[in-house]
Amino acid sequence: MKSSSQIAPTVTAHPTGRLARVWPHLVEFATGTGAATNLWVRWLVLRAVGIVYVFVFAGIVSEGQSILAPTGLAPAAASFQALASTPAIDAFFKAPTLFWLNPGTAMVAALAWVGLGAAVALVLNLWPRLALSVCWLAFLSFVGAWGEFTPAQLDGLMLETALLCIPFAPPGLRPGLGANSPPRPITIFMMRWLLFRIMFESGVVKIISADPHWRNLTAMDVMYQTSPSPTVLGYWMHQMPHGYHVFEIALTFAAEIVAPLLAVLGGRRGRWWAFLIWTPFQIGIQLTCNFGWLNLAALGLGLLLLDDDMLAAAAKKIRWRSMGRALASVPRSDPSPPDSALARYGLRGALGLHFSLTLYYFALTCGLPETTMPSALASPIKAVGSLRSANGYELYANLHPTHFQVDFEGSNDRGRTWRTYPYRHLPQLVDRAPRFTAPWFPRFENTVFFESGRQGKTSVIPATAVKLLLRNPEVMQLFAVDPFSDRPPNVVRMRRYRLVLTDLSTYRQTGHYWRKEFAGDYLPALFLTPTGEISQFDLAPAEAALAAGNYTIARGLFEEQYRLGNLEAGFRLADFYALGLGVPVQPPKVFEIFSALANGGDFRGWHGLGLCHEFGVGVPVDIAKAAAAYERAADGGHILAMLARGRLSSRDQLMPRDDVAGLSWLITALDRVPGDDPLARSIREQQPAEVLKLQARMPSGAIAAARATAARRR
Repeated sequence: MKSSSQIAPTVTAHPTGRLARVWPHLVEFATGTGAATNLWVRWLVLRAVGIVYVFVFAGIVSEGQSILAPTGLAPAAASFQALASTPAIDAFFKAPTLFWLNPGTAMVAALAWVGLGAAVALVLNLWPRLALSVCWLAFLSFVGAWGEFTPAQLDGLMLETALLCIPFAPPGLRPGLGANSPPRPITIFMMRWLLFRIMFESGVVKIISADPHWRNLTAMDVMYQTSPSPTVLGYWMHQMPHGYHVFEIALTFAAEIVAPLLAVLGGRRGRWWAFLIWTPFQIGIQLTCNFGWLNLAALGLGLLLLDDDMLAAAAKKIRWRSMGRALASVPRSDPSPPDSALARYGLRGALGLHFSLTLYYFALTCGLPETTMPSALASPIKAVGSLRSANGYELYANLHPTHFQVDFEGSNDRGRTWRTYPYRHLPQLVDRAPRFTAPWFPRFENTVFFESGRQGKTSVIPATAVKLLLRNPEVMQLFAVDPFSDRPPNVVRMRRYRLVLTDLSTYRQTGHYWRKEFAGDYLPALFLTPTGEISQFDLAPAEAALAAGNYTIARGLFEEQYRLGNLEAGFRLADFYALGLGVPVQPPKVFEIFSALANGGDFRGWHGLGLCHEFGVGVPVDIAKAAAAYERAADGGHILAMLARGRLSSRDQLMPRDDVAGLSWLITALDRVPGDDPLARSIREQQPAEVLKLQARMPSGAIAAARATAARRR
């Protein structure tokens, strides 16, 4: 009887010196040669890949129609129309997908369910090579079609994994362990090379990245807060002191730099250490950050660090004697007849090409400039790269310091009241405990999250607003409930919020996990015209009339927009009545407008109410009410309201005095003031004097308390 080690190619190179000590370990890691088999390891890895693909295709069954169907957010047919003038072969490589055959609803459903069936078959070990081929082809069809809805790292990882698992898997309908078809050394090498790249590249890019968080050891101070949807454990981990977060960074580099090197150069003992570092690291991320199936896939591939003897030894160590005996008694039988020369060299050629591509992406990830690639090779590599089955892995090399999120809010009374469309998983309610969702990957919500934080605007968010106005059933089902079961909305706005995890003292006082601050409209709101058409709020004609001094026309246009639900027009109207632009000065009208805007949930409206109460615009002067209104607006992130609230304390207008709150708001405003426009420069020049004035009468303990409060708001 022959083991897999006996049918492996003979290594003829005999290095000397220091390399001689690690060379056998390197060869063993790369090819799996040695006394141990890899049958049970292969069996476990393939089951893990199958389980991940079940989650992949279950998500597509749930969301595929909402995204790709003819009435979805990114219809496949529309993307093909954009490629109509492109030569057929170029068009295919730009969008490699079976949806070229039929981009309709039936095809979306068919590919999703066929893929899910193949994933279940893989879990059940039924015709694994065919099941993997179907998973790869079906998933590639979705990845090639849905454009902005595909995160390159997650989708690319599963496409490359499925492709490499095809020759790694045993042949046959019900192969069991595949004892008569042990994994060929070249397939073990490619699978472990994939694992090594996932581990090592993820660490290298953090070192060479320009992101300061990894260099100044603050990455884990913001990681949980800036992930799309941290879990409740992530909330509690965020509360840990900075020293613990430095330890987490050390663990990250141990798992992503030290562990892969130990696995390659340290022999079986090194692979044990790599496994014992990598596995808890991935479990910890899975339990805290909700990164979809990423960490489950990494855990499954981490089993490639082991072999059958290592599994048996582990079972014996933890006294699972029956399992240890089963693992140790790996059936040994004669291998299948050798492949034909065509099949053998074809496999080597295909995997060699894949290896060459991964070397190129490995070099890019490790810092090689892309301009060094010869132009003659750039186009072929780009074409093959569109299959996303050979990748570089740059996982979280850069961290956005702020968690931005766009919420969709609708009104069926032209903006007097607003209702939020509730996401299923993303945080919206500040007092709702963050949930566990991984390995489920809510594709739509994650796309909205990433688009919310980008500088440029994409089609995903406005397209969603349009579908909500049209009451599109596929898109409506992406949200937890329909907030307009009584009467459809006639306005939908896209509001951008900044979310910050609260500290423990705030949580104990309020029960809030998040602080949520208004950060401006993502785009102007959309509304339904009386004829049923969709239009966008537009103040340009009114602004032009105002600039020309045509106050009557301008006011009429602003009033028209305000009646449609455009709250921005309401602020312009308040200026008309406050300054007497073409109309008599009417303070009660100003107060009425600001009250309506505040009751509609606009924090700028609360700031306006604060001004009214402070200066007696339409109501008697009431500093206490002014402070309360300013604080309400400041809680929502309104910079001028923060300054106004602090000013009331610094100038001793508020009784009873609350110097700690006043100073904390002044410091917060100075920390937050954006940009370098004239207003921002004015604030930076004038407000430090207010801070010093307030600090002059405060004891050191109160100043420290104010600064601590401001720090918690960052």
